[in-house]
Amino acid sequence: MYYQPEIETASREEILKIQNEKIVKQVRHVYDNVKYYRDLMDKKGVKPEDIKSVDDIKKLPFLTKADLRDAYPYGLLGTDLKNCVRIQSTSGTTGKRVVAFYTQKDIDLWEECCARAIVAVGGTNEDVCQVCYGYGLFTGGMGLNGGSHKVGCLTLPMSSGNTERQIQFMMDLNATILCCTPSYAAYIGESLAEAGYKPEDNKLKAGIFGAEPWTEEMRRSIEKSLGIKAYDIYGLTETSGPGVAFECEAQAGMHINEDHFYAEIIDPDTGEVLPEGEKGELVFTSLDKEAFPLLRYRTRDICVLTREKCSCGRTHVKMSKPMGRSDDMMIIRGVNVFPSQIETVLLNEKYPPNYQIVVDRVNNSDTLDIYVEITQELFSDKVSDTQAREKALEATMRTMLGIGPKVHLVPPKTITRSEGKAVRVIDKRKLHD
Repeated sequence: MYYQPEIETASREEILKIQNEKIVKQVRHVYDNVKYYRDLMDKKGVKPEDIKSVDDIKKLPFLTKADLRDAYPYGLLGTDLKNCVRIQSTSGTTGKRVVAFYTQKDIDLWEECCARAIVAVGGTNEDVCQVCYGYGLFTGGMGLNGGSHKVGCLTLPMSSGNTERQIQFMMDLNATILCCTPSYAAYIGESLAEAGYKPEDNKLKAGIFGAEPWTEEMRRSIEKSLGIKAYDIYGLTETSGPGVAFECEAQAGMHINEDHFYAEIIDPDTGEVLPEGEKGELVFTSLDKEAFPLLRYRTRDICVLTREKCSCGRTHVKMSKPMGRSDDMMIIRGVNVFPSQIETVLLNEKYPPNYQIVVDRVNNSDTLDIYVEITQELFSDKVSDTQAREKALEATMRTMLGIGPKVHLVPPKTITRSEGKAVRVIDKRKLHD
């Protein structure tokens, strides 16, 4: 099923024609209306007339999150403020928040992208879509809410938190599609089991999960606990929000909405554009955003693009699930470590995805401590049992990571549950430096 079949199944030639027309207009729009980016183009010696197709995008300068913070709040605004109807914002965990502006047209296009994602997982106007992403400044709730409306679903605008109420509405109103972060989906599954429900007791058929990294092992765990198919969705506040890319029934990568976003993969160190199929940093250009039109925005997400034919019939390029980030990758004792590697080990070893990674520096040497909750079934008062499991897990982690962590198995419910994005990593080295 498709929300907009004529574009979702368009030929490569049709997609390129759309992109080429849009990029010429967008570069002129940005150059004429965004002084911050015009200065970057002038510094690089690039003029709008140099951009005749998407093949010329590589001539343009990159934008980074640092640029967005430097230009805060209005420096990257691409239209008169009177034309803007909304802002969305990042969580602002480091430095200034990123504030993105939207015209009504921007919102309509964003919601269409989210509608495509909902239909791709089987959503119709007969479905009940429960949106548990945060509403307000966070893009998750607002994007999927609008997409659900466009599809015609009965929309439950739950926002995050109050899990008891989430479950009540889910069961009483027979929700069929769940939208939230994967860590919260795991928590809802856990809470349903604790309340005495079996997976077959709910009417859910699909989940649309994003906003944080998650592994294939976690996907299988969520699918089992909720009795659903779990689908990935990708987006950034900087480019609009969720719906930039989404998974279809094949669950084999996320289709990028290429009529709205042009994707590149670059070497994160050199900025060189890499051939299709190579792993590198994902870069997006918004082809028709009016209020916040970012060109060549470096996402810092590491992934691969592929144009292999998809069984769903969609023709847009697919991106892999992000394999880590070029900026929050942990370097511990000279070794590159990604939280997703640790999560993969835990789920493979049948531990729940409730964990926290603490990195510190003691006597000029990095330390890596991993706190892992054990299930009620595994919980034991015998210290020797716990120590044996910790040692076994440390050995498996060492094989995966290339360095030896210290594993701490802690009782159930010890680690604070997340109703939004899970806080997986605490790097105390940053506090000391």
